[in-house]
Amino acid sequence: MKIIIADDHAVVRVGLKDIVRRITEVDLIEESDNGLDALEKIKKGNFDLAILDLSMPKLSGLEILNSVKNIKLNTKFLILSIHPQAQYAIRALKAGASGYLSKDSVYDELIKAINKILNGGKYISADLAEKVIFDKNDMTKLPHEKLSEREFQTMILLAKGNSVKEIANHLFLSDKTISTYRARIMEKMETKTNSELSLYALRNKLIE
Repeated sequence: MKIIIADDHAVVRVGLKDIVRRITEVDLIEESDNGLDALEKIKKGNFDLAILDLSMPKLSGLEILNSVKNIKLNTKFLILSIHPQAQYAIRALKAGASGYLSKDSVYDELIKAINKILNGGKYISADLAEKVIFDKNDMTKLPHEKLSEREFQTMILLAKGNSVKEIANHLFLSDKTISTYRARIMEKMETKTNSELSLYALRNKLIE
């Protein structure tokens, strides 16, 4: 069994490798410290499981999922994140992830998640499952939930203080395209400035 672990923090990768090594079927553990490198390795590596950080340099875990949507891979994906919000879990599962866990998950839960995913199942924690169910049943959608996946990615980057040019370089898109996304975001979010987006994102715990 081949597994790749992608996270920009070395200490997290070390901890995850220690946990994964306890699964006796694992023959190879590959590492990556950024999303672009992870994507290239996933395309070529024929991995059984990819454990991805949601937020990484160059490409996020969600961006990797969206990039491999139309590629026939046997790889299953588990997303790890510091964000316990249901919205992130829903987006990850819709993008093709088999599981979503917050990084503060205990050892036993991570092992349980990995084993269930490798056996063809899906996994999110019980607490998060309740939030997801509540989120789906809530008829009152928050403004950011109206955004497409690419608009949501752009909104988060704008909220973090990135310029249009920086976002365009990060997402490998043109400045004009990002400006168009920004205009749509402002309309859907009913905001006028990046500062308002930042305040909204902080209040809803979409960024830190």
